[in-house]
Amino acid sequence: MKSVVKGVLGAFALASLATTALAAETTLTIATVNNGDMIRMQKYTDDFTKANPGIKLNWVTLEENDLRQKVTKDISTKGGQYDVLTIGMYETPIWGKKGWLVPLKGLDDPKDILPAVAGGLSVDGKLFAAPFYGESSFVMYRKDLMAKAGLKMSDAPTWDEIIAAAGKMTDRANGVNGICLRGKAGWGENMAFIGSMANSFGARWFDEKWHPQFDTQEWKDTLNTYLKVMKDSGPAGASGNGFSENLALFQTGKCGMWADATAAASFTIDPKASKVADQVGFTIAPDKGLGKRANWLWAWALAVPAGSKKVDAAEKFISWATSKHYGEMIAAKEGWANVPPGTRTSLYANPEYAKVPFAAMTLASMQAADPLHPTVKPVPYVGVQFASIPEFAGIGTKVGEMFSAALAGQMTADEALKAAQDYTTAEMTKAGYIK
Repeated sequence: MKSVVKGVLGAFALASLATTALAAETTLTIATVNNGDMIRMQKYTDDFTKANPGIKLNWVTLEENDLRQKVTKDISTKGGQYDVLTIGMYETPIWGKKGWLVPLKGLDDPKDILPAVAGGLSVDGKLFAAPFYGESSFVMYRKDLMAKAGLKMSDAPTWDEIIAAAGKMTDRANGVNGICLRGKAGWGENMAFIGSMANSFGARWFDEKWHPQFDTQEWKDTLNTYLKVMKDSGPAGASGNGFSENLALFQTGKCGMWADATAAASFTIDPKASKVADQVGFTIAPDKGLGKRANWLWAWALAVPAGSKKVDAAEKFISWATSKHYGEMIAAKEGWANVPPGTRTSLYANPEYAKVPFAAMTLASMQAADPLHPTVKPVPYVGVQFASIPEFAGIGTKVGEMFSAALAGQMTADEALKAAQDYTTAEMTKAGYIK
């Protein structure tokens, strides 16, 4: 009898060891962007793995354009390389409708997510990605250089005011450019900025019948203004500068102003990383008096690809990374300014967070963006700095290459706009939007 019991116990012990070993082998491969908030998160994942000892994390951290390309290819071909994807408000509703993503369950207080952000990451009321951070765009500027130029930044600047200030702050002999703006090609790089700028100039990607609009005066005014201010007041080699490159320029004191993501704000005032940390001010994105400002709406979010065999583990990780607990942990370790912004109503109701210099302006900028009515004239698409159709990523990137080439002096504004009009018309006709 004893030998039978020993045999049973031995078999049970072996089974338990096998189960433990199997649990330890659950490795989540997470594809993410090389932005500061995501890099910071990787430093604190011990908090997750200690609570979930059966889950290991394997990080694939990529530059923005590379991330989009690799993640899109993997999910569209069902490659299965990744268990957690970092995607945004453009991809989520399109991929959710296609059945490429798992509807998320078990998140920490999903009703607390800002409505505009939750709406952009949902399909038919189901959340398909959880926001790690949300953002709009605004103007970050050097208060000391503004004062030196005898200027005071407006709470609601116009493009004319921003351009004039950029000119007065430019001091290239001392390595200071009046303004830094995205020039690197990509639908989520230079076209995020130029597309939002175009909205404020009265331009639009397509009219109500999906005809491209690059042959209009509004687009001509947008691109010519962008190219001129960059030539007069921007940095050398700007056609290669995206978010990360401009952040580095601003932190090292080489930009008087930088119009970009609100999520960059904490890195501009971090004394460990920014030489100008004590001189940074924030104001809302500029306008042309037409009722629309040049600010976008975006969220970098975490999602699980459909067909994943590690859904439960992936959802546990996503719930942790997007939780109120995670934000409180970052606040305790690195200060409230470094909590991922733009995701939760409760964060903006927190009196401690309200003391952060850019908190109120971030929320105001996000609330000023209207993805359902992004332009002065009516449009058939949803999205502020993008059009929420599957074809947009390819079109936006190609147009971004043309505008980046114009910034590099390889073609004129008129040539770039004609090329954009011709290419986009051909693509929209091929896709069946234009009859």
